Amino acid sequence: MSSNSIAFFIGLFGSVHCIGMCGPLAFAVPSFHSRWLLVVADKIIYNLGRIVSYSLLGLLFGFIGRQLWMFGLQQGISLASGMLIILAGLSRLYKVRLKDKNILSIFLLPINRLLSYALKHKAGHFIVGVLNGFLPCGFVYLALVGAINTTTPLAATQFMFWFGMGTFPLMLLATVSSGFVGPVVRRRINRTMPYLMVCLGFWFILRGLNLNIPYLSPQKQTSGVSVCH
Repeated sequence: MSSNSIAFFIGLFGSVHCIGMCGPLAFAVPSFHSRWLLVVADKIIYNLGRIVSYSLLGLLFGFIGRQLWMFGLQQGISLASGMLIILAGLSRLYKVRLKDKNILSIFLLPINRLLSYALKHKAGHFIVGVLNGFLPCGFVYLALVGAINTTTPLAATQFMFWFGMGTFPLMLLATVSSGFVGPVVRRRINRTMPYLMVCLGFWFILRGLNLNIPYLSPQKQTSGVSVCH
């Protein structure tokens, strides 16, 4: 399975969580059209705004990852990423939560202010979608870990683009139908997410071990910068 496929499925499964977290924000953006097709178009534009933000974040993290790979740290990056993802999955399984979120709230303040301004002045679905894409989300962080493990900024951008595309179907259905996935279904699917995160973490660790297993743990190239898919 390619890295972009992994990104798509992270987005697809993570979008169940996104409906509960980001759905209310999407519902808060009014559509002033009476025709159903135009309302759907508004929601498509909103979701495209999110994907643009994810792609821009991928580009940024791709430049960071590129520098790390050029210093020959690719194996350590993959191993560390895998361990972090496993710890994140275990923390969700055992319901470990951070008590102090003051630092995070400081970083979020500008985005929250911009969102409030955009909603108040009816900036439109695309702008709200772009701002929404920069809000903190565990699955966005998970995808960014995957993006930083790519070898070029373009590959990282593609990784985050496909992550966004994975979130697109359910988010579109939810925003158009004002729900679609009920809270009971979301809870059941969310219970499986920590197990998927642990599996993904082990996949990153296998990649870092260079066991010469196609797709799972490809051998590190001895010259140049290796490309893992």
